[in-house]
Amino acid sequence: MTPDRQQRKQVLLRLDPKVYDALARWAADDLRSANAQIEFLLRRALAEAGRAPAAPAPIARRGRPPKARPDEPPGEQPPGGEPRAGEPPTG
Repeated sequence: MTPDRQQRKQVLLRLDPKVYDALARWAADDLRSANAQIEFLLRRALAEAGRAPAAPAPIARRGRPPKARPDEPPGEQPPGGEPRAGEPPTG
């Protein structure tokens, strides 16, 4: 983990099994994990209520992080923050 990035909070959430099953099905339909779906829905609810934090960290991307090229240190992007050729935009 990079020093400028805070560790994500861990929260124990107790749900009715039927609510969790419905959430897990919805998450699968959206190609997300149940945890990512909960975070997505909470962020949307905060924004709709006008209570979203000023600059929250972006939701983590799915899958493995991109492999670093041999000529650049791990975790760095090319200048300007543009994705490498063949990589999807991060926005």
